Amino acid sequence: MSNCWVEYDESTPFPIQNLPYGVFKLINEDAAQARAGVAIGDYVLDLAQLQQNGLFDPLLGSCFSEPGLNEFMSLGREAWVSARSTITDLLTGENPALKDNEELKNSALIPLSNTENLLPARIGDYTDFYSSREHATNMGKIFRPNEAALKPNWVWLPVGYHGRASSVVLSGTEIRRPNGQIKARDSPAPTVKACGKLDFELEMAFFVGPGNNLGDPITIQNAEDHIFGVVLMNDWSARDIQGWEYVPLGPFNGKNFGTSITPWIITLDALEPFRVPGPEKDPATLDYLTDTTDAAYDIHLEVLLQSEKMAQNDIEPAKISESNFKYLYWSMKQQLVHHSVTGCNMSPGDLLGSGTISGPGDMYGSFMELSWNGSREVELPTGETRAWLEDGDNIILDGWAQGDGYRVGFGPCFGPVLPAHPL
Repeated sequence: MSNCWVEYDESTPFPIQNLPYGVFKLINEDAAQARAGVAIGDYVLDLAQLQQNGLFDPLLGSCFSEPGLNEFMSLGREAWVSARSTITDLLTGENPALKDNEELKNSALIPLSNTENLLPARIGDYTDFYSSREHATNMGKIFRPNEAALKPNWVWLPVGYHGRASSVVLSGTEIRRPNGQIKARDSPAPTVKACGKLDFELEMAFFVGPGNNLGDPITIQNAEDHIFGVVLMNDWSARDIQGWEYVPLGPFNGKNFGTSITPWIITLDALEPFRVPGPEKDPATLDYLTDTTDAAYDIHLEVLLQSEKMAQNDIEPAKISESNFKYLYWSMKQQLVHHSVTGCNMSPGDLLGSGTISGPGDMYGSFMELSWNGSREVELPTGETRAWLEDGDNIILDGWAQGDGYRVGFGPCFGPVLPAHPL
């Protein structure tokens, strides 16, 4: 499936095999004119225009004219498969209705450089998990060196917490260093000051498609029908704020000041060729979480950092770590199933984060692990060192699934760090 008539470089993250969905507007348009699009090479295909020209199945209605993908997400797998098939046929010339219509082609195929992305959906609820065994083990060793690294419940269920949907932002949004209540180890009382341990977390997240009724759990057998697609995510973390507040109820202000996601949602259909077995479960999972299918995906992940000094001297971002989505112990399906086992009702556009994705050896998904809570430093090409993020730093997450002569990518998830407001 490489005979796309839209020309693009082999290194693009958005080949015909990908076709990720997003929401965009032209640079000179108002946000009220935002609509759905698909990225193809260096272009956006305006799905609203195609829908208005009658090129999609009527069962889709006018969902692509909405300023969010929630309605399309809610329609379910039959609608998703139909839309992807139509888009593929139009871009490969199997259906010449776009290729041979110069007026529509020139109007609906828009250079990415002429567009601006918006959040791809209205995110009603956001949950973040803690599903990497390697990350959880590293954190346990750092904070509880004389105890078992994993708490007893960790191997039985996907641990998670409810985050703030209001502070989920698009890649490229500046993140301001938070102020908060912090208590030094040798201090009798906490103080309010700027975070001194600002961290990133290398994560992925998925958007929920059709929801479930309150009281009716999603099962492992049908969980995949409720997963619309996947994005890269940076769960920004203020470790010193988090360290003081998290007992006994877990993360709060140390996590609520910003969560960055990529604008293009990669569907499970695009990731299907990269499906692999997940880590073996030990002990065996309880029945409701037992999955006999391959539910992991081989997606290479990287973390890069560019300091302000590097940017000023035109030095490219430096890779400081890498990992892979396939190492995640608890799968997306298991996360969703456990989240709803009580009958919790999920809604189209809900966002569920994976938790930090670390891997074997020195594949670390956070500065907490890279610096081992500040006890060692990462050296940059300028000779600068980092144990935590500093003002002016730009942290960049990237990821892709490598095919034969193509890659299904996400585009970078980045955010420059702004200084804290003065107190």
